[in-house]
Amino acid sequence: MTAAVLFDFGGTLDADGLTWKERFFRLCLAEGVAIPRERFDPLFYAVDDALVGAVPSTLSFDDTVRRLGAGLATHLRPGDPALGARLAARFADDARARIERNRPLLARLGARYRLGLVSNFYGNLGTVCDNFHIRSLFRVIVDSSQVGLTKPDPRIFQHAVDELGVPPAAATFVGDSLARDMAGARAVGMPHVWLAGDEIDRPRSCCPDDVVVRSIMELEDRLR
Repeated sequence: MTAAVLFDFGGTLDADGLTWKERFFRLCLAEGVAIPRERFDPLFYAVDDALVGAVPSTLSFDDTVRRLGAGLATHLRPGDPALGARLAARFADDARARIERNRPLLARLGARYRLGLVSNFYGNLGTVCDNFHIRSLFRVIVDSSQVGLTKPDPRIFQHAVDELGVPPAAATFVGDSLARDMAGARAVGMPHVWLAGDEIDRPRSCCPDDVVVRSIMELEDRLR
């Protein structure tokens, strides 16, 4: 029986299966920034990587996405200094709406299971959860920059269940990434649910018989 449910944060709790990279890419296109994906992806990773472990643990969610937006805008449209702020504001508004929608679900699950977060993040995930008023819903919050381990390393998943006091087989991991979330959970023997979003019909090499949902709102009835 499932005793605990662990979640990824970015792309999972704040979106239905869309990574931060993909969301910023779509926002750039909406702003009229014509950039091919093959150029955007390495640019985003460079800006993103520069923040990992380099921000104070007290940095807010809004300031985090502002730094991402500003970093992207510097390279994409240096003549438009307001672009980064616009990208960040739209990103933050969407994330806030998604988490507001998901909060009652998390509260209901928290009455049945021990909840936790395991995320490849910048070192300020606890503060971000405070910003969204969801920190109290989780018994453990594991930020990769805080523990020195990143998904899909199975040790970060083991660290989380050790903190919750349950074996991996008694926990279920919910995430949007096949390579990081699903493969990492599988490596430690943890059941997992793929939040696939619009990619729900995509062929997958990992765990073809496991639960797949389009939206996190489907999760409540799919936990085993």
